[in-house]
Amino acid sequence: MTNSSTHSQTVQALFQPFNLGNLTLPNRIVMAPMTRGFSPNGVPGQNVADYYRRRAEGGVGLIITEGTLINHPASASNPNYPSFYGEAALKGWAEVVASVHGAGGLIFPQLWHEGTTRKIGALPNLEALPVGPSGITSAGVKVNEPLTETEIAEIVQAFAQAAADAKRIGFDGIEIHGAHGYLIDEFFWDKTNHRTDRYGGSLVARTLFAAEVIAACRLAVGPDFPIVLRISQWKESTYTSQLAKNPDELLQFLTPLVNAGVDIFHCSTRRFWEPEFEGSELNFAGWVKKLTGKPTITVGSVGLDEEFLSSFGGKGSGTASIDKVLVRLEQGEFDLVAVGRALLVDPEWPHKIKDGRNDELKPFTKEAFGTLS
Repeated sequence: MTNSSTHSQTVQALFQPFNLGNLTLPNRIVMAPMTRGFSPNGVPGQNVADYYRRRAEGGVGLIITEGTLINHPASASNPNYPSFYGEAALKGWAEVVASVHGAGGLIFPQLWHEGTTRKIGALPNLEALPVGPSGITSAGVKVNEPLTETEIAEIVQAFAQAAADAKRIGFDGIEIHGAHGYLIDEFFWDKTNHRTDRYGGSLVARTLFAAEVIAACRLAVGPDFPIVLRISQWKESTYTSQLAKNPDELLQFLTPLVNAGVDIFHCSTRRFWEPEFEGSELNFAGWVKKLTGKPTITVGSVGLDEEFLSSFGGKGSGTASIDKVLVRLEQGEFDLVAVGRALLVDPEWPHKIKDGRNDELKPFTKEAFGTLS
């Protein structure tokens, strides 16, 4: 075990408080949202509450839950993914919030709609066809007709109702999932958005759906309730895709989202240390902060010595990436650091990092996906 003054100075940036609106986060560590699927019939139980409470006890500054499904027939593709509507599910989430708050933690739900990534004939709604801006998947397969403006408005209101419910049952803020090729991101992406109305046709026009969701959520929760938007260039179907190919395009993309009411951007990459654009060492979160002036969360293999797809071989408890993230955090490139798989297997990860107990860090293995440890 090491707990020298040198170590304390090194990790100090990670354990500084951060103000997000009226909230004060005790440190810069965020639990990244990770799909778990342990909520039968969409209802999170005591095991889910205990799972999140353990991360709060372990020292996480802010917990962002796994994706929770808004109230739309085609939002989910798995009956074990948690819903964010209905009396039973919302009661379950209220108990999660109480458990996390009881441990001194802060927690946001991630609000989610899967879009055309939902498989035809998937439970829990066998008859519901996948939906998307143009009714096509990232592979170009038609699965439905394009969403009508009436249908779009209904989905916008479903997000807003989820936001209102989150505030009502005690959550500290919300995150809207606008990344990874799911519904909101399908509107962003020209490969899945072929619309010629006001929701498509240009990079800025393709942000309209997201801007309407953000604005409706803001109206539902008021001015002081934090709204996070998770965004990514990469998609589940193609890791090399780009919504914005240069900083000018990224600014065009971000401006309507800022104007709609985003408080903080959660910038998803596969490897946080990789530069986003040629000619600069800034990563995705660094560019978003520079262009908007808004706080950002960086994420992507933090706490793993190799990017997450390679870590399935049993590697992944190393701290080389921590050194890299600390330097960038101290330089102000981004404000918060989201940790995923390292926290999945080791709830005490923040305390161990703070105390220099690196030799006690548990290695990540794919078996961690099978339990709520």
